[in-house]
Amino acid sequence: MIKNKEDFITKTHMIISVLIVVPIAFIYGFNPDTQFNIHLNTIDEHNAFKAIMGLYLGFSILWVLGIFQKKYLKLALVSNMIFMLGLGFGRLLSLALDGTPTFAYVFGTFGELVLGFYGAWVLKTRY
Repeated sequence: MIKNKEDFITKTHMIISVLIVVPIAFIYGFNPDTQFNIHLNTIDEHNAFKAIMGLYLGFSILWVLGIFQKKYLKLALVSNMIFMLGLGFGRLLSLALDGTPTFAYVFGTFGELVLGFYGAWVLKTRY
């Protein structure tokens, strides 16, 4: 996992991502109204949030593979950067077009952009 300073610099943001994304995936999939101002009313809405859960868990598995197996590391780094920057820029777009969401989403936007840009920096400086 993390054996030296190089590993710490390269992998820490993916460990943080997994620790945040996995619980959020289960919240989105099974109980979004407990943590967020989201209330699902139709089977289609529940289905869409379960799909988001699956997507989040799938990416998390890839990041764990990259943390533990060197052959998956670059793919994990690229996917983490795209995932986080995609979420972050999507939320910035929503801020501009839709207004300010709850604090959790504003904080999430900041965190996603930090993790995404950190991933871009790792890729640029290490690969």
